[in-house]
Amino acid sequence: MRSATSGPLAVRMRPRSLDEIVGQQHLLAAGSPLRRLIEGSGAASVMLYGPPGTGKTTMASLISTATGGRFEALSALSSGVKEVRSVIEVARRALIDGRQTVLFIDEVHRFSKTQQDALLDAVENRIVLLVAATTENPSFSVVSPLLSRSLVLQLQPLSDDDIREVLTRAVHDERGLAGTVEIADEALDHIVALSGGDARRGLTALEVAAGAALGRDGDTGTAIPTIGLADVESAVNRAAVRYDRDGDQHYDVISAFIKSIRGSDVDAAVHYLARMITAGEDPRFIARRLMIHASEDVGMADPTAIGVAVAAAQVVALVGMPEAKLALTQATIHLASAPKSGAVVSAIGAAMADVAAGKAGQVPPHLRDGHYPGAAALGNAQGYRYPHDDPDGVVAQQYPPDELVGTDYYEPTDHGHEREISARLGRLRSIVRRATTRR
Repeated sequence: MRSATSGPLAVRMRPRSLDEIVGQQHLLAAGSPLRRLIEGSGAASVMLYGPPGTGKTTMASLISTATGGRFEALSALSSGVKEVRSVIEVARRALIDGRQTVLFIDEVHRFSKTQQDALLDAVENRIVLLVAATTENPSFSVVSPLLSRSLVLQLQPLSDDDIREVLTRAVHDERGLAGTVEIADEALDHIVALSGGDARRGLTALEVAAGAALGRDGDTGTAIPTIGLADVESAVNRAAVRYDRDGDQHYDVISAFIKSIRGSDVDAAVHYLARMITAGEDPRFIARRLMIHASEDVGMADPTAIGVAVAAAQVVALVGMPEAKLALTQATIHLASAPKSGAVVSAIGAAMADVAAGKAGQVPPHLRDGHYPGAAALGNAQGYRYPHDDPDGVVAQQYPPDELVGTDYYEPTDHGHEREISARLGRLRSIVRRATTRR
């Protein structure tokens, strides 16, 4: 491929200055610790915590450049205690000559406790300025002494606009493709969607797609070759899914997803889930919809459904994609195959309608707060029967305001667990309401 320099596109396009960094503005405000480090006026060791392709290696390199010192890099995948101590010893000698060493450790969470402990003295005494990168929460994967000696900064996935800016710059920049190709809007959109907030992944896909376009059209005329959707699909071996996260397809697919779950079609629900995941839909959005659906359409017919949905959302938050797709699929299958009930929605809807209509009478005196002087004189909290004093744990007692005595909001179905609730609820209501029916 015709380019200004050799090496992978993602390496060639690595920002050379603070101004070229795209995204992470929450960490780069004027006077912020990270900005001071990159500008050469800070001296703290840092843990850069965030997803792949968000700029951790770039920031380490810029910090090294700013300090004017040496840059050493270790990978936790291939380095042991011996390599760590060797680098520290070289850094110690360099410091005697007035040269600070920036030590970049990638995947630091994979270092053993012994390997991490080997860094402590060098970090504390600033023999090295440690810049460690991790895709896992360092609070759980880095030893406390090393963590306390470092500034922890969390990087966010790049937005679609950020990725689009990175890719567009790479097409035109002399370090990148230097204008040897153009890219169609739909091809650019597809790479953005496939990137998932990872600039390195997006640049790699762009480089391969550009190679395909140049190989096809580079010698056929004077026109500049254009990267099309087919070039991108060929490059990443993944077909473009017709799905616009801000348009009709977004709403149509999520609607079909929820209606398939509601309709108990497990396979259709998994299909629509796959379309959203493949198209790069925000997994947090999918998780939110599953949590809502667990109460809206399953409810008490399967009380475990909401727990499964919440657990899937926690996996999305704590583990992230692509692994979280398994938890989302498990929750989808659970909800789609579960018995269904809309009784929860009907119950709160009817209750709120009564409140809106003015049916919100006084709280019965025996239920009112009695934890203040003078409550008894007002008749508050007098005569309240404590259910746990009864062998059955249920007593006859008025709970709703007078205007709502005998009103039923929750009407369980005979689906799933609600079949059992229905029989129990009938018995509970008959006992509890005896106090009001005797009047």
